[in-house]
This record gives sequence, C-alpha cells and structure tokens, in this order.
Amino acid sequence: MSEPLRLRPPRHRVSRRAIIWWSTQAAAEVAAVLVPLVIGILAWADARPWLIPGTVAVAIIGLGYLLVMPRWRFRVHRWETTDDAVYTSAGWISQQWRVAPMSRIQTVDTERGPLQQLFGLATVTVTTASAAGALRLAGLDRAVANDLVERLTETTQATPGDAT
Repeated sequence: MSEPLRLRPPRHRVSRRAIIWWSTQAAAEVAAVLVPLVIGILAWADARPWLIPGTVAVAIIGLGYLLVMPRWRFRVHRWETTDDAVYTSAGWISQQWRVAPMSRIQTVDTERGPLQQLFGLATVTVTTASAAGALRLAGLDRAVANDLVERLTETTQATPGDAT
C-alpha cells in the first residue's frame, strides 16, 4: 500500500543552465527598459535632468534583478515524480509548492522556446483536473524533459481514474 500524498519539497533541481537562460531573459527585459531611456537622454537634452536619475535607478534595480533572480529561482525550482504524484516547487518572490496525483493528470506537454533550444533546455507542462491550473517544470535539461514526458505518459495511462 502506498503512503498518502503530502506536500513536501521535491528532490530534483532544474538544470544549472537554467541560470543562464533566466539571466539572458532578465538582461533582455532590463535592456528593453534601459535602451529607450538612454536614447531619450541622447536625443532630448531638456529632459536630461530627470531622465538621467531615472535611468541610473533603473540600471541599479536591473543589475540587482540580473544578479539575484536567476540564482534565487535555481535554489527554489525543484521537481520530482513518483508512481503516485508529480511534485513541484517554483517561484522566486511568490513561491509555490504543488503536488498532483497521477490520477488527476490530463495532458503532458513539452515546450522549447528559442532561448531554451539554445541552452538545451525544455519546459514540461502537466495539465491536471485542478482549478489551480497546470504544473510547469521550467528549466529542465532537454533529455531529462523527454524522459520525464515518456515516464509520465506511461504512468498516467496505467493509472486508473478519469482525471476529473
């Protein structure tokens, strides 16, 4: 007889390359704000007295975001599957732990955006019959993600229940 499902920290970390992936995304986000500000400073002389301090503030906050967020997320993001459930832990400011019984899983999908492909990563989305929505395991090594999808598909097909 299997033990009852309980919320607990998952055992596996995401790929270390997820730090680079999240850092690249963060750099693009910060650049999307900084570049127009710098262009404004260069093109609009009368606005420099208020644009420069604002740009410096955005640069400092953006640098903090770039240095802290990816590593923090790496420490928090975890996952695990057993014969009975999928466990996830995600987030960095707002953190979430979830457990989804195999009998509640409806679909398992893999997503690989351009940056994920560049870094050999993938995101596995486990859709459940839950109002809380799907579980997303972001930053997995591509091969690990493929194996996980195969294993989850086999396990959910063998698990009795109608996932509702």
